[in-house]
Amino acid sequence: MATRSSSYKKRQTKRSIMPPPSPQFPASRRFVTRRRMMIPLLALFFSAAIFLFFMPSNGSGRLSDSFDLSHSIHDIEVVAEFPHDPKAFTQGLLYAGDDTLFESTGLYGQSSVRKVSLRTGKVEIIEKMENKYFGEGLTLLGESLFQVAWLTTTGFTYDIRNLTKVKPFKHHMKDGWGLATDGKVLFGSDGTSTLYRMDPLTMKVTDKHVIKYNGLEVRYLNELEYINNEVWANVWQSDCIARISPKDGSLLGWILLPKLRQGLLQSGHGGIDVLNGIAWDSDKKRLFVTGKLWPKLYQINLKPAAAKSERQIARQCLI
Repeated sequence: MATRSSSYKKRQTKRSIMPPPSPQFPASRRFVTRRRMMIPLLALFFSAAIFLFFMPSNGSGRLSDSFDLSHSIHDIEVVAEFPHDPKAFTQGLLYAGDDTLFESTGLYGQSSVRKVSLRTGKVEIIEKMENKYFGEGLTLLGESLFQVAWLTTTGFTYDIRNLTKVKPFKHHMKDGWGLATDGKVLFGSDGTSTLYRMDPLTMKVTDKHVIKYNGLEVRYLNELEYINNEVWANVWQSDCIARISPKDGSLLGWILLPKLRQGLLQSGHGGIDVLNGIAWDSDKKRLFVTGKLWPKLYQINLKPAAAKSERQIARQCLI
């Protein structure tokens, strides 16, 4: 707010002391003057109401609430459903922008890396693996896709533009199950309770942590995704996702998703396998999940779960 200079002093003359005679207006004119003053005020309030009503709300309008990770146990709500290849034995999943997914599939003789349209589920590009390999986890670092394979320490890199295989690599985990990245290092799982940190240039293990919940090992860490400075892991044969601190391996919380698989079974999809596959759209804050041989891929939000005992969580999520 502008203020008058301290050097300014009002002259105290008789003219300034004596109040000036106030003009006398007819009552009708005073009413008109007040009405004219009210018109711009009403216009201002009306404009503010319109702005608030149409103000952008970051997509669903609930993103900040739906990804409040201050709670340790979360249930989910489905925001949208998308078609998914029911023959895809999903082992790795990631979001790469422009409504595009990359997916790694397993099973001997059927394993592949594929580029998939989120909206239609259509496979746009596919690179099949040799029959001797069982595809597993997948992640994207720079312009290269990194993929591991089951029961071997051999992995492969692919060019993201056309999925041509660039070169194989050797890692130092016991097996190849899951992969994720923070944009600098790789995180990996091998079906045990160990989360590995690896140098993407040498694939050497630079750190590792055994993940535990109340002193019990969280075994069968499977597909991985890096989300909000955390590593999220599917736990094989469960309907749970574990939230893990990559700094010290502490378990930060659980996400419970049993209703997705149960809903598919109840609707007649008896041939489905387990929950597996997490993809994160960091720009729009969208979270996607699917499973092996599932006909659907889901966009989900998180919500605090009803109170559950530690024993209930252990029974539901520890295999």
